[in-house]
Amino acid sequence: MGLRINDTIPDLTVTTDLGEISLHDWVGDGWAILFSHPKDFTPVCTTEFGAVARLAEEWQKRGCKVLGVSVDGVEDHVKWKADIETVGGAAPRFPIVADEGLELSKAFDMLPAEAYLPDGRTPADSATVRSVFIIGPDKQVKLIMTYPMTVGRNFGEVLRALDALQTTAGHGVATPADWTVGQDVIIPPSVSDADATAKFGAYDAVLPYLRKTKLPS
Repeated sequence: MGLRINDTIPDLTVTTDLGEISLHDWVGDGWAILFSHPKDFTPVCTTEFGAVARLAEEWQKRGCKVLGVSVDGVEDHVKWKADIETVGGAAPRFPIVADEGLELSKAFDMLPAEAYLPDGRTPADSATVRSVFIIGPDKQVKLIMTYPMTVGRNFGEVLRALDALQTTAGHGVATPADWTVGQDVIIPPSVSDADATAKFGAYDAVLPYLRKTKLPS
């Protein structure tokens, strides 16, 4: 069975360029983002790591840790980080898992169980290892995004999705399309009109099943 939303992540012990970590201990009581890459020293991935490094303060504000994953070794990760800082303009201070044995990639269902890395491999051999997992304090997967190798990820959208996940978890609401912090949220259909009024006060009934409201400031 593959890893799906609301599944608990495996409690693997992994090697990173900043030492060995246990995933559950590393997540702790906060939020976490795990984002994976098929190979070090690749152009798109280098720009993505730079984007994540530049957002360091934003992750910290939200109590969210960041963990990179690549199927190369620690030595390559250390060298690659210099390139990432050159391109991104910020030092990547988060750890990068050295998933040379593909244990994490397979456990998170990014590669099939029979996958292996051939001699002289190229990024195409691990192309599906290009995913983002947002993980909650309960160690469960809250969101999964997977991109092809040619399309750089939008980490502004990852940040927006994290905001939405934290808001919905904290207030028992949903968020509409393109929602950003400060905009109206959606009252779930499972909440009666009377309970909605008691909890949120005034709300806008756009449709019988679509009710919008503002969160208390």
